[in-house]
Amino acid sequence: MITKSKDQLHRIVERILLAAGASPANATEVAAHLVLANLSGVDSHGIWHVIGYVQRIQEGELDPAATPGVLKETPTSTLVSGHWTFGHVAARFTLEKAIDKAKEQNVAVGGLVQSNHIGRLGHFVELATAQGMVSMVCLGGLGTQNPSAVPYGGRQTLMHTNPIAMGFPGHNGQPAMMFDFATTAMAGAKVVTARDRGQTIPPMCLVDKDGNPTTDPNALFEGGGHLPFGAHKGYAIMMAIDYLSRVFLNTDAFVEENRGWLYDRYAGTFILVFKADLFHSLASFAELGENVAAQARAVDPAPGFDEVLAPGDIETRTRQERGRDGIPIAEDIWQTLVQAGALVGVDDIDA
Repeated sequence: MITKSKDQLHRIVERILLAAGASPANATEVAAHLVLANLSGVDSHGIWHVIGYVQRIQEGELDPAATPGVLKETPTSTLVSGHWTFGHVAARFTLEKAIDKAKEQNVAVGGLVQSNHIGRLGHFVELATAQGMVSMVCLGGLGTQNPSAVPYGGRQTLMHTNPIAMGFPGHNGQPAMMFDFATTAMAGAKVVTARDRGQTIPPMCLVDKDGNPTTDPNALFEGGGHLPFGAHKGYAIMMAIDYLSRVFLNTDAFVEENRGWLYDRYAGTFILVFKADLFHSLASFAELGENVAAQARAVDPAPGFDEVLAPGDIETRTRQERGRDGIPIAEDIWQTLVQAGALVGVDDIDA
């Protein structure tokens, strides 16, 4: 295991992205996003992705120096093209446009098309809570060309992991509560990591090509598929996200061949933000929201559990621990950074 501080890891990632052709602003934004994911313990959405981004840049699918732009807007909505740059950059641009409109109109909707992988959705709802906004971010359309999730009761893949995040502001700009998860039982990156490490996965996360439940991660790449979380209920949410992110935004109209890779070409990001203080003060909202979370934590734990947590507690604790002790990086993940550096002529990523 290798350990790096947040600042050390940021410099390494930024250096590789700059060498790959990213603009300074884009490299800084993406490095900050990925490192914060690792700092939060969400390693599946952190630096593990750097080598993939470098490969997409070299294949012409990702424009590392492009900037997003507005396609259409009203006082309460904005539709943005990412111009096939980093999704992290484009999603933040879209979020900030929506927040600016919500500050004037109380509520606003944002949509993002023509974008690459946007990273950890929780990152964006946390940015919104810091400005006193309740927010929802979801990502759909990912499975249009390369589906990986089966519908409830089916054996053929139809959709994808279709993640969703929501955030509710507390005091001092921190979330009183937030969550971010795939609508499949397990995130795709975690299945890839398990496969690469020769590990099994928990039951009821995947089916094989015949529709049988399996704990073998290889099944996903041999004609199998993800299962939705919560059976038919998770499946309904998964489909709703496709309606919000693909149908509502009409992402099919913005497809460009050989841009955005198979997963992102038809993908859309749907963002909803509204003021937390529409019906009572922000201070009152934060206090009540934090009380609700505290009440959950005060519940006696069931057998097999040490405590009850509120959504978002694990990320907060992990940031404190890793901020103090450093970010642990598995050797195989570190080697992907080394390989990414080698692809762009950065032979000593610690230099």
